[in-house]
Amino acid sequence: MSLTLALTVLGALVLAALIAHGWWSARRASPRQADAPVSAERLEPAFAEVLAAQDDTAERRAPLARRQARLDALIDAIVPLSLEAPVSGELVLAHAPATRRAGSKAFAIEGLNAASGDWEQPAAGQRYSELQAGVQLANRSGALNEIEYSEFVHKLQAFAESVGALPDFPDMLDVVARGRELDGFAGPLDAQLTLRLVARSVAWSVGYVQQCAARQGLVSGAVAGRLVLPSAEEGAPPVLVLEFDAQAALADDPQVAALREVTLGLDVPQTPAAAEPFPVWHKVAHALAEAMDAELVDDAGKPVVLHAFDAIGKDLAQLYAALESHDLAAGSPAARRLFS
Repeated sequence: MSLTLALTVLGALVLAALIAHGWWSARRASPRQADAPVSAERLEPAFAEVLAAQDDTAERRAPLARRQARLDALIDAIVPLSLEAPVSGELVLAHAPATRRAGSKAFAIEGLNAASGDWEQPAAGQRYSELQAGVQLANRSGALNEIEYSEFVHKLQAFAESVGALPDFPDMLDVVARGRELDGFAGPLDAQLTLRLVARSVAWSVGYVQQCAARQGLVSGAVAGRLVLPSAEEGAPPVLVLEFDAQAALADDPQVAALREVTLGLDVPQTPAAAEPFPVWHKVAHALAEAMDAELVDDAGKPVVLHAFDAIGKDLAQLYAALESHDLAAGSPAARRLFS
């Protein structure tokens, strides 16, 4: 082999090595991409079984889940609306306030069905011998205040006049005091657990995060940058929420946008303790961390170790018991409304 040919071959090898190194460096710098799409039949067996179990449970619980939550004297200021004669559901619906909120607090109107004797949300084709309304005393925005209660009274007074009802409003100072008392009681019992998953090395694409989350049963939520683990109960809040940068999710090419952190949250009062949401949160967090090569850290950036999970689990057991002892069991309609 001539010297010229040898130098040419050597130069080609060096060039190839440089190209390969550049490709490898670019690959390491770019976010991890999702694998090729797979059909539902090719999902991991464990995930398929979870989906089937959720569908079966949801189907069995559907009739119960569709029942509307009723006003509750524990968390609502209730106003009786006396009637001289039964009224139709059509009349009630026609004159009901356009919005059912007073400030940040929800309120509702119910009727006593003349045929069944049950309190229910007014519906067409029914007649009601009595009406009542209630405004929520507190939620995560704080206690019902004087301005919000006044707004509720104003809207309800106009409605009562339209349907020929006589409202019996409780005293404002008493209602506001009850709201503050409920808010003070609820604060220490409110728990929202959050873990951060931080990339150890290579960043992730949006598709990669979605694919890893899907293997744990999470699906796209209604908000950009949010994936949820649905509840088996129809219409119930999600068990877990995985969140990441919404701008990355809305990018022109979300597969190029690089993510280095996501958060996995559990809203404790929203899911019954019997559904074991804490063990699910623990399991999903560790499965995602392993699959995505991520470190689990708290809000302060400190690693979350197994001992920390054990301590949280013990605290939650006491929290569940305290909620149940006050008729606010986690996952109950009253708890979901109060801690919202």
